[in-house]
Amino acid sequence: LLQWLLAPYMIDSMYRVRPADRRQYARLYEIVEGLCRRMRLKMPKLMIADLPIPNAFAYGSPLTGSRVAVTTGLLRELEEEEVEAVIGHELGHLKHRDVQVMMFASVLPAIFYLLGYSLMWSSWLGARDREEAGGLALVGFASLAIYWVLSLFVLHLSRLREYYADRESALNVPDGARKLSEALAKIVYSTGRLHLHGRGAQGFSAFKALFIEDPDKAGSNVLLLSSHGRRSDEALVRSILSRRLTWADRLAELFSTHPNIVKRLRALQELR
Repeated sequence: LLQWLLAPYMIDSMYRVRPADRRQYARLYEIVEGLCRRMRLKMPKLMIADLPIPNAFAYGSPLTGSRVAVTTGLLRELEEEEVEAVIGHELGHLKHRDVQVMMFASVLPAIFYLLGYSLMWSSWLGARDREEAGGLALVGFASLAIYWVLSLFVLHLSRLREYYADRESALNVPDGARKLSEALAKIVYSTGRLHLHGRGAQGFSAFKALFIEDPDKAGSNVLLLSSHGRRSDEALVRSILSRRLTWADRLAELFSTHPNIVKRLRALQELR
């Protein structure tokens, strides 16, 4: 509960977030206000995060209200129509109350983790005899196993919410599926390029579940696109779509907060 209430202040400090000046970002305000009318949402507070990686995130709590932040890297790397699609995705998170959903979903695994951890320590230090120690250890181990399974479920739920937010953008932004596909492809490419050159793509993943794309995947994604050069946006999307998914990709996705980029773009193609 405290994390939910105070997280916006932590995020603002960690990611150097500030309110977007209405005069300086007048066109950005127009985009957000137009999408909010279309999606029947209350206007969130628009924020700018001083980060080099192109990304965006929705967050908030009862203490701060809903917020949508875009990074300076996003505004620099993406075209206006692509920024609109990204904002449509973030507003989709607010529409589905994903901040609250994921906060409550993460509570149950945490309870089983604390229970299992406490019982394991009790079996070692507090048991009166070997039989009691064995029983505590067994229940503790079972609790930790349940925690692990529930954690995989929470990760799956997080990926599912990303697909839902993608769909909201595709449905509410004109030609949204194409725009969001190009935006995601450019975010992956640009973040990977920063990672490759060691220019600030790392160190921003403490709240990576918030981002539209996981910055931790930058290393593998830049290898994926290493032969791309820098052609058209459409060619960049095609280069990702042409990649064959391996069993390693599918396994890695199980432990990720975000869908595999290839699967994600394929889902968007079905909405075009």
